[in-house]
Order: sequence, then C-alpha cells, then structure tokens
Amino acid sequence: MLITPLPAASFSPLYQQIKAMILASLQSSEWLPGSLIPSEMELAARYLVSQGTVRKAIDELAAENLLVRRQGKGTFVATHQEDGWQYRFLRLEPDSGEKFQLVNQFLGCEKIKAPASIARLLKLKAGEPIICIDRIQSFNGKPIVFEEIWLSAVRFKDLSLDKLNSWSGPMYAFYESEYSIHMVRAEEKIKAIVADQALAAHLGVEIGSALLSVERVAFTYGNKPVEIRFARYDTSQQHYVNKLN
Repeated sequence: MLITPLPAASFSPLYQQIKAMILASLQSSEWLPGSLIPSEMELAARYLVSQGTVRKAIDELAAENLLVRRQGKGTFVATHQEDGWQYRFLRLEPDSGEKFQLVNQFLGCEKIKAPASIARLLKLKAGEPIICIDRIQSFNGKPIVFEEIWLSAVRFKDLSLDKLNSWSGPMYAFYESEYSIHMVRAEEKIKAIVADQALAAHLGVEIGSALLSVERVAFTYGNKPVEIRFARYDTSQQHYVNKLN
C-alpha cells in the first residue's frame, strides 16, 4: 500500500506574525507616514503577546527602514519628508561634496493608455489609463537629470501639471503628502548611454555625451509597484554612490 506523506506544517515565529499585523496596519493607512505608532506596551496588549515579542517585530521593521525609533519619543512611521530621508533613494552625489538640493522643472503630465511594457511592470492591464510625467532636475542652476515617470491614473486621480509645479520637494514626499502613498523600496537597472538630440537639449550637453541611464521600479507596502522611472543622469560633475554590506 502506497502511503502519501503529509505536507510539512508551515511555522511562522510569533514575532513574525506580529510584524505582519503591524505591516497590515501600515498598508491600510491606520498609521500614516511620519506619525507615531502605539507604544510597545500598547501593541502587546492589542495583540495579546509579550512586550519583547513586539519589540523584536519592531526591530525588524526599523532595520527595513519602515519604522524609525526616536530616543525618548517613541517609534514613528518612516517618511520621505524628513531631511535625512528626502533623497534616500537617490544615489547621485556631487563630486564637490556639497549638500544636494535639487530643483524641479516639470515639463509635462499627460494621461494616456498604458503601453504593454509599463503596464506589466506596474501590474496593470495593457491600455489602462496611466500618467506620464517629464521632469528635469537641476543642481546649482545646471540640469543634471531628465526623467520619465509613469504612474497609475487610478491611483493618482487628480494629478496635474499645475499640482506638480506647486510642489518643490522630492516626488516621494509628494506621494505621501497628497496621496498617502509611502515608497518603501526600489529596484534599479543601470547602464551607460550616450545623449541623443532630445537628451542633449534637456540636459544642456553635447550630442554623444556620456550619460548614466537608471531604470527604477518603486514599491509601496505589500511589494506593490507604484512608479516606473526612467532617469538619465549627467555625471560629468556627479557620481553614483552604492553602499554594499
């Protein structure tokens, strides 16, 4: 008689279960970016577990940059609106060592049908409405970044060029402030390219100049893709930084 073995039981440590519950609250916007979450004691009472179990769950979320501990103040939801986090996903730094302060110039904000390649990356159906944004970013009066940014028109319903131009800070802080969407991670592909006529005009460089191409998919909670970004960097006076652990 052939006996089929039973499938192995899956087991998740208790602190991982609490971590998942806290993440669910973040995903549902129970606690918004920048806000104080309940204390470890309050969460322990809420989930009927020990304070140590809650602390371990929060430690992992803090290590993943989803929560931020502040001595004597409590634990807060991470936000891109804080000075130290505004350019957390930007790896470009000036050769001069100056503090980076980029100035936005939005050239266009158009609603179109999603191309198949973009729809696939954003997990949309081909042809769904999508917003395409063209932006130049300048440093010390010199254009150094040209970007195409793609967003779901359903998620960003009332987005317009006027609304973008009224915002002076980073895009991810804008998403938080206007749409309560917090970007938690990104995946990038990087390669060297040369400037064509359009890029040369946008960035004020010679045709054929070396540029850095960075293609990014940015995600919110639950590993949900929100933004596709095609950036072209003039790195003649900047460099791309990556810190490896």
